[in-house]
Amino acid sequence: MSTIEDLRQLAQDFIAPEIRGIESRLAALEKKVDENDARAERRHTEVLNAIHQVTNYTSVLERLSRLEAKTETKQ
Repeated sequence: MSTIEDLRQLAQDFIAPEIRGIESRLAALEKKVDENDARAERRHTEVLNAIHQVTNYTSVLERLSRLEAKTETKQ
């Protein structure tokens, strides 16, 4: 019976603190991953907005060119 108690004490003294340390490191790592995911999501949204603005700008330029061409042909 003493061997079982010794093993239990060994687990409590050495293994349990190691597991708690690993859990805290894992929690910190998960927090960093979540922060990076949020930052990546914001950047993705910013890029999509920029693409949308360029597309709108290009559309406006094309419309302006067509109007200028019509105006030149009427004069």
